[in-house]
Formats: sequence, structure tokens, C-alpha cells
Amino acid sequence: MSAAVPATAERAVPRPSAGQSRRMDPMRKVALAGGVIYLITFAASMPQLKLFADLIADPTGYISTPHDNTAVLWGSWLEVVTAAACVGTAVALYPVTRRVSRTAAIGFVTSRVVEATLILVGVLSLLTVVTLQHHYAGATGAQSQSLGVTGEALVGMRQWTFLLGPGLMAGVNDLLLGYLLYRSRLVPRAISTIGLVGGPIALVSATVIILGGWTQLSTVGLLLALPVAVFEFSVGVYLTVRGFRPGAVLRSE
Repeated sequence: MSAAVPATAERAVPRPSAGQSRRMDPMRKVALAGGVIYLITFAASMPQLKLFADLIADPTGYISTPHDNTAVLWGSWLEVVTAAACVGTAVALYPVTRRVSRTAAIGFVTSRVVEATLILVGVLSLLTVVTLQHHYAGATGAQSQSLGVTGEALVGMRQWTFLLGPGLMAGVNDLLLGYLLYRSRLVPRAISTIGLVGGPIALVSATVIILGGWTQLSTVGLLLALPVAVFEFSVGVYLTVRGFRPGAVLRSE
């Protein structure tokens, strides 16, 4: 009589059989969903720097001058998509990552939710500036000055959420996901290593920015954020094109 296999035994991700060729393997579906959503996150987050540039540079002038708000509104919508996709990546991958480490998988979902929340707070701040511009464009004197102070405060809040969300929390995200992928070998270890290295670098950079060492969009700040971007883009492309590696080791249910 053969011995029973323990519930916590590890097993490799199986290769789909020939009979499954007509129907996508469930593991492939999870990988495809996670990869596509990662690419959506990457694509949706890139245009906002350009779309928000005028408002961020001079909130006082933006409020007092009548002009079209289309760029800011589109940027805000893309930020909402980014926030939703942030949570979507962790949720889509959770059925697999929880079988590597339930604690790390729950931590990854939580950190993504925190990042998305911070992004949405920043969006609300900028949309409030748009509302002020819509109602009070052309204001002069003391009213103009008070609106300028309010606008500066709202933009300042958005800048802090931009640092703490896509800056600080991105480092936490990549550290957790990098660990999950490295331990399980769901993707090549060269990719997961980028996350394990880039996550701490992003955390250190965000800490220095908070303490006034350099700015988030300075040359140093952008260079130190590059590993995070490379990791997330690489994960998105690999999972979309290739899926999980067949040799990945997961805990059996």
C-alpha cells in the first residue's frame, strides 16, 4: 500500500497535455490575466506626468486662468485605471502566489491595495483643483490668493501620494512579488532577482526623497526607480507571452 501524500507536499506545475490543447490550462489563464493587467498598469501610469505637468507646475495660475481641462481629466481617468489594475495584478495572481506563501501573497494584495488607495487620493486632490478652476477662474485679489494657497496644498498632497504610492509602496510590492517568484521559479530567476534588488532600492530612494536628499523626478530618483519599472514590465511580458514555467514548485491543495 502506498503512503498517503501530505497535504503540504510540493509539486511542480504540470505541462498541459495534448488533450488540453483545445482548452486553455487554468494555470495559463492565471498567468495571462496577471501579465495583461501588469502591462495595463505599466501603460496607464506613463502618460500622467505629461498630462498633469501644467497643473503641477503652477496650481495658482491654473486655477485663476480659464482653459481646457481635458488633459487633467484624461490623466485622472488613467490614474483610476492604474489604481484598479494595481489591485487586479495581486488578485489575479493570488490563486497561485498563495500556494507559494500565503503570508507573502496576502501581503502583496494588501500592499497593492494601499498603493491604489494613495493613487486615488492623489486623483481626488487634482480633480478638486479642476473644480476650483471651473468655478473661480478669473478671481482676483484676496480670493485669488486664498485659492492659490488651496491649490498649492492640494497639489502638494498629490505629490506626497505619488511618492508614497508608486514610489514607496512599489518597492514593497516588488520585494514581495520578487520573493514569491524567486522561491517558486514561476518566472526565470533573472527576472525575480530584479524585483528582489529593485524593491529595496526603491524603498531607500523613497526614504531619501522624504528626508529631502533628492527629488522623485530628479536624474538620481528616476534611475533608482528604473529597476522597479524593468521588473514589472518584464513580469507582464513574460506572463503574457510564456505563462508560468512548467518547473515551478507550488504547494498542493
